[in-house]
Amino acid sequence: MFKRVIAAATLVMAPFTSASALEYTKSVEIAAAPETVWKAIGEFCGIADWHPAVEKCALSEKDGNTLRTLALKDGGTVVERQEARDDGAMSYTYTMLEGVLPVANYRSTIHVAKSGNGSRVTWTCNFQSKGAPNDRTRKAISGIYEAGLRGISGKVERGL
Repeated sequence: MFKRVIAAATLVMAPFTSASALEYTKSVEIAAAPETVWKAIGEFCGIADWHPAVEKCALSEKDGNTLRTLALKDGGTVVERQEARDDGAMSYTYTMLEGVLPVANYRSTIHVAKSGNGSRVTWTCNFQSKGAPNDRTRKAISGIYEAGLRGISGKVERGL
């Protein structure tokens, strides 16, 4: 009987104790052809060239997977694994294996598409907050994405 009560209590409490999946999406319009934008940002380790928080990026391979290790300007380190890449569709998807953000199960895609006479870069992610309130985690990711998209726009506009 006691085991059944514990099992029932666990089922009732599960929705309140597990982290819920969250999503965040941010886009920017850029006055350049999609191919030009993709050339500027499409390399998995190219993030060091356009994201202002990234000091350097190092590529490595592990068990047949492509990893990037980001050294952040504030001293932090992030390790991410490329999960999918489609140069024709101008997108790649990655997961965070280690990092400084209070997240778990972080999966993100960056995508370039034609928009009018230019391009739209869309950066989206799914994640669970870990050790921080959802709104604080979402605010941190928002700041990262906004700074990154400004960096992409600036890089393309400068013709780099």
